[in-house]
Amino acid sequence: MRNLIAFLVKHNHWFVFVALEIISLVLLFRYNNYQGSVWFTSANEVTGKVYECESAIRSFFSLREVNESLTARNAYLERQLALLTTRNGKRDSSLLRGTQMELLSEYRIIQAKVVDNSINKRNNLITIDKGSADGIHPDMGVVSGTGVVGIVFLVSPHYSIVIPVLNSNSNISCAIKGQGYFGYLHWDGGASDVAYVDDIPRHAKLRKYDLIVTSGYSSVFPPGISVGKIVAASNSANGLSYRLHVKLSTDFGNLRDVCVIDDNKMNERLRLIRMAEDSIKTRSVND
Repeated sequence: MRNLIAFLVKHNHWFVFVALEIISLVLLFRYNNYQGSVWFTSANEVTGKVYECESAIRSFFSLREVNESLTARNAYLERQLALLTTRNGKRDSSLLRGTQMELLSEYRIIQAKVVDNSINKRNNLITIDKGSADGIHPDMGVVSGTGVVGIVFLVSPHYSIVIPVLNSNSNISCAIKGQGYFGYLHWDGGASDVAYVDDIPRHAKLRKYDLIVTSGYSSVFPPGISVGKIVAASNSANGLSYRLHVKLSTDFGNLRDVCVIDDNKMNERLRLIRMAEDSIKTRSVND
């Protein structure tokens, strides 16, 4: 103990120096926007690399399960196609128009892999392995092969952070397919396969298992992208509308591959909306 105290006393100036350096760096990055942004970008690059390696290892060990699932799915689709061909004498092309890829065929799609994901937090985030160098920027929509995933939030050159549906800040405009009634999709925590659509009018005709899709009213997602299906309905807090309980079509617990939607028209709409919002704010201040 005496030797330890003697050592600390002898080298106390070095400990003071290190402590002062740590305090100065914390103050620099916390209270200066530019330095904080540089730190976040650098840290995001490093953690992105770590997450990518970890995801690659997990993906390798889950390849057998994924391949078995794909094989079973392909067999099921082949059976369904054979039944339809037998029933109609030819392939009904109208059935194919409803698929995810058909809906997105007019847009540029940027494929990416999920390198980090969480589903058990209040505000989950997803990290993907594509960034600004690949043409990705904030406010772009992200989908999987089965439905909506979320919206790009932050971007570095080679990685992006996505706010998924499983985040309390997520707010996506959705509609009941074939009816046009729309509301906003929220997640209140809990199960990772159930979210809620609020503000559906009480005169809407609801049926269990009706499909919920993107409404197209937002500046992020085109209309018709799958969100999920209605499993229950309840009254809103004020009793003036319905709250729909929606089983999500995207399996966030097994999310590996995603597509980022690059839509120039939507980007134009988003810029116009922001210009209008800034103009309204400016006018309010002047008034």
